[in-house]
Order: sequence, then C-alpha cells, then structure tokens
Amino acid sequence: MSLKQSYTLMAPFYDAFVTAATRSARKRSLAALSDSASGKVLILGVGTGLDLPYLSLQHQYVGVDLTAAMLKHARPRAEKLDCLLLRGDAQRLSFPDASFDAIVLHLILTVVPEPTLCIAEVARVLRPGGQVLIFDKFLRRGETGWKRWLTPLTRRIATRLDVVFEEVMESAASLQVAANEAVLAGGWFRLIRLRKAIV
Repeated sequence: MSLKQSYTLMAPFYDAFVTAATRSARKRSLAALSDSASGKVLILGVGTGLDLPYLSLQHQYVGVDLTAAMLKHARPRAEKLDCLLLRGDAQRLSFPDASFDAIVLHLILTVVPEPTLCIAEVARVLRPGGQVLIFDKFLRRGETGWKRWLTPLTRRIATRLDVVFEEVMESAASLQVAANEAVLAGGWFRLIRLRKAIV
C-alpha cells in the first residue's frame, strides 16, 4: 500500500488519534508566526488542517498535502484564513526558489519516504532569513531498538520511526538550528526552529 492510499483511508479517523496528543506542541510551534511580520507561509503536509486553527491572520498561507482526502477535511478549517490548499509532493515542490518567508513542517519529515529530499526543497523555496518550524519525532544518533525494527512496517502504512534529525540536516547546509527542544514521549518528539542564512 502506498502512502497516498494509506492516508486516504486514514483521513476520516486521523483527527481522533492525533488532535489531543499534539495540540499543545502545535500551538507552541506556531506561536513563532504570530511574532513575525506579514508574509507568505508554506505548510507542508497540511493534512486535515490541525495546524490551521492556531495560525495568525496576518499571513498568506499555502497548504500542501499528497492526498485529496486529507485536504477535504482541511478546507473548513482554512475558511477564516487567507489560505490556498493544494495537492503536491513535499519532496518535489513546484514553487520557485525563495518563495516563502516561513515553512511549517509538522509531522511530515518522518512521513515522506526521503526526508533529505524534503528538507532540501524547503531550503530551496525558503527566502534568506526565513524560518522553518518543525514538530516531529526523531531518533538520537546511534539509537537502536524497537523504533528501528518496526520502521520497515510502519513506513509503508503511515510514518518512519528511524529518522535522525542531524542526518536530515546534512542536505540543507543553508539552514541553521535556532532552537531544538524535547517536548513529548521522553524527548522523542521535538520542537525545532531553523533559520535560513542570509548570504
């Protein structure tokens, strides 16, 4: 089963499993957008739109997701925002270089098959000085155990469990870590903020 098929099937039930567990971390991550000047914000893996209620009104938003079923659930949440929802692949974005002032990556780097391709695309379409807000689960370097063992199964259904953030970042030299905080599950989930260097 492909990820597109899997998330199409999950779309009606996704919120019930994810909303409560991730609400606080999403709000904390997205608060950084409230403090920034008006701009254009890309939300990759917008899914059913669980981030949308916590977004500030001063920005223009573009939400991208692989599946039409997830976007269908996101549309009602986007109505109060200046928000365009599009189908697309986070590993192969159709936007020109330096198109966005900020990019939101909530629970997407561990879903895409190749997170290094995703972060490289993020670095490409982000303007110099722009920020990236990440909320996701990452292994520590050298960590072993059940998360790695289960990944061959879970990556086909919903998500990878074996992604190491520092390894992903090797594909995006222009992005610098501004904050990296453990938030859930004993530090497995992290809130990370990146900045693109101004050259």
